Amino acid sequence: MTKKKSHKPGSATIAMNKRARHEYFIEEEFETGLSLQGWEVKSLRAGKANISDSYILLRDGEAFLFGSTFQPLSVASSHIVCDPTRSRKLLLKKRELDTLIGKANRDGYTIVALSMYWKNAWAKLKIGLAKGKKEHDKRDDIKDREWKLDKARIMKHANR
Repeated sequence: MTKKKSHKPGSATIAMNKRARHEYFIEEEFETGLSLQGWEVKSLRAGKANISDSYILLRDGEAFLFGSTFQPLSVASSHIVCDPTRSRKLLLKKRELDTLIGKANRDGYTIVALSMYWKNAWAKLKIGLAKGKKEHDKRDDIKDREWKLDKARIMKHANR
């Protein structure tokens, strides 16, 4: 008989970038690893990460995460200088990186961080190839979302 895996309490999600889906049309998503230092992993386990203003730059055939903030813990080692806003290298396969470089060079496309989460013991970052929304697109999305809520409310009261 096989043992069931015990589910750890809490969510695997570390940080979300909710604004990215509001500001951009997400064309394609990729899962990447992160090259982290020890104190950064500790702060991720404590949930002290912010990726809301982060973006990805491609330099010299490599991808880097900029603008993210990992708040250092007060119990971290005193002999290490913690830089909360340093750039972090993203770990991608060569084929995925070539795909990103080719598609990101098109007009109006950018690469944004969508969410950060745990996969087994590894911290993963979901990035998306995105195209910026115009103001009227954002208003249309808000209108559609409100209509879905109103429709659900009407259906709930109609079934009584």
